[in-house]
Amino acid sequence: MSTYNGEKFVADQIKSIQEQTYSDWSLIVRDDGSKDRTCEIVNEIASHDHRIRLLKADNVGVVRSFFALTKIEPADFYFFSDQDDYWLENKLEVILKEAESHDNQKPILYYTDLKIVNKSLDVLNESMVKYQSGHANTQLVQELTENTVTGGTVGINHALAEKWHDTENIIMHDWWLALLAAALGELVFIDTPTELYRQHDNNVLGARTLTKRMKNWFNHWIKKYWWLITSSQKQAQKLLVFDELPEENRMLAQTYVEILEKPFIKRIHALRHYHLRKNRPLHTFIFRTLVLTKFGYKKEK
Repeated sequence: MSTYNGEKFVADQIKSIQEQTYSDWSLIVRDDGSKDRTCEIVNEIASHDHRIRLLKADNVGVVRSFFALTKIEPADFYFFSDQDDYWLENKLEVILKEAESHDNQKPILYYTDLKIVNKSLDVLNESMVKYQSGHANTQLVQELTENTVTGGTVGINHALAEKWHDTENIIMHDWWLALLAAALGELVFIDTPTELYRQHDNNVLGARTLTKRMKNWFNHWIKKYWWLITSSQKQAQKLLVFDELPEENRMLAQTYVEILEKPFIKRIHALRHYHLRKNRPLHTFIFRTLVLTKFGYKKEK
């Protein structure tokens, strides 16, 4: 768990972990330089539960904080916890049961659906995946351009954790690990909610409600789209350093990384051949239109 000024909800989240039906776990809380009572609260809980320990650290941001957590000590499986969500009691059991039917010698990320709730944990939507993306990504071509994996639902095996080498050009840790899993091993979606995803004013990343979508749409949406496209290209380029990347996946990732530098006809061919897309039809239309026309595109120098 990575915490930062989470005094309002961190105790509830830790309680939900303590109440898991699978109890053979250890919780490492890395505090990312909180200024409130977060560390005090975590220390008090840890004093009564030997499975929990707190590490106070400098503020480095959410991606680097979770990266540091995966390098503290080896484990068979790693589960990521945000400070303000709430795990359903069978979360660990559900994911570990699914893991039994897979070859965990290869890199695998398991993730589930989640329920969107308000700050009082009242359910706003039964399925974040269906509400936000329409479907869950399990293929590399899907995950290249858009992420459907929410970090708080994730379990990764040791084989995948070993492949996470740095934090450069990573948009978010859950996206990068999902991309790695889809490229080098397997990305597994479990179609059941295991977490309550709390929405409140201080979310680092939250569900894309209608209000947020409208605000983003009118607030420099072309610039935002291009940032997402070019940032996801940089993220995809990181896959190319892995010698074990299957040739088919290498060609797909390379095509996506280089697509904007290709002539118009080759951009059309690439979009059609690999079926590069977003999850929603409207966003696919915008994505493909921008890639083809390069309207508003500014190449970095």
